[in-house]
Amino acid sequence: MNIASIAVYILCIGLAWWSLQAFRFDVFLRNPKGAQSIMLQILLSIGLGQLVAGFFIQYLGLSMSFSKMF
Repeated sequence: MNIASIAVYILCIGLAWWSLQAFRFDVFLRNPKGAQSIMLQILLSIGLGQLVAGFFIQYLGLSMSFSKMF
């Protein structure tokens, strides 16, 4: 389960990074190609990926424990 969790986290962070590439940061940032804006994209990717992965892992855990109730 731990290896699967790590894989889900990495996959979701990668998907978050990929999806954030479509967002126009140049509208909101002074220097969209600078190091600070890239760090912002990385941190947003990690945060968003962690939230999505946490949801899927918790959903999987709950669905597996649901079958034990009956």
